[in-house]
Amino acid sequence: MTWTDPGAFAVAPGVTRIPLPLPNDGLRAVNVYVLETPDGLVLVDGGWAIASAREVLDSGLRALGAGVGDISRFLVTHVHRDHYTMAVALRRETGARVALGLGEKPTLDLLQRGDRRALSAQVPELRRMGATALADGIEKAVAGAVIDPSDWESPDDWLSSGLLPLPGGRVLETVPTPGHTAGHVVFHDLDAGLLFAGDHVLPTITPSIGFEPVLQDLPLAAFLRSLALVRSRPDARLLPAHGVVTDSVHARVDELVAHHENRLQEVLTAGGGSPYDVAQVLRWTRHGRRLDGLDGFNQMLAVFETAAHLDLLVAQGRLVREDLPDGAAGLTTYR
Repeated sequence: MTWTDPGAFAVAPGVTRIPLPLPNDGLRAVNVYVLETPDGLVLVDGGWAIASAREVLDSGLRALGAGVGDISRFLVTHVHRDHYTMAVALRRETGARVALGLGEKPTLDLLQRGDRRALSAQVPELRRMGATALADGIEKAVAGAVIDPSDWESPDDWLSSGLLPLPGGRVLETVPTPGHTAGHVVFHDLDAGLLFAGDHVLPTITPSIGFEPVLQDLPLAAFLRSLALVRSRPDARLLPAHGVVTDSVHARVDELVAHHENRLQEVLTAGGGSPYDVAQVLRWTRHGRRLDGLDGFNQMLAVFETAAHLDLLVAQGRLVREDLPDGAAGLTTYR
């Protein structure tokens, strides 16, 4: 059995993990956590609004003697499709309230625009990063994609830092953890020693950094500050959005910090150039693949993440950034 296998898995008293399938994501599944309260179920994250995920969710809830009508609230860690869109869809059906971090509002404002084109912000950024051919391929691949703004309806509640009491006595603390997205939050149950970590702390992979519709300034710096914040809090059992439940948030945070320290050094010694140039020097995934060994979408993530590391090195005074004219898009290089 793997963590992606469907089912309902108890992870703590009154807390059940239900992994929901993803349609075209190498992660294969996203963990939704069901918290039982006297006034209904509270779900941390909602999954991707696709039929197969809905079927698995229905089955998992039946194992608890419940159904979607018993859901009173969704607490969503961040605005990505595999976390947010099922919550929005089920709200229309059941009236359950949806909560999301306040820092996601600029992204939702953009996603709700009816004239928005898929990846309209990312494609010109790729060209600026020196990945012209990749940008052309991505633009062609998403041409004509139909975007439904209703997938991105606003939440009922915007979350900021603070205590979040649930019926029955459980108290979660909302902790803003920008980095993976601008408005990412985690939910810390101090009494039970649980951290609902979303994509901020993942047990075997590192979350993508820098790839958002509304670009952040220094997203890697924000991510590292958020890791330090979580590390400063009492240790807890790690309940991630992707991967197995593990016993120590602190242990995994230490590994993530070490990974990015090593990555910054690798970027620093890669020889400079555009983010695309540097990304081609680096190795990717746990298998150490070269950039051209990844599919187009993951090449795009890799180039954005490389730029995030380069920009942090500039902020630290260890590199110099140059924005050069190169056609309409311009070109950014580092030395």
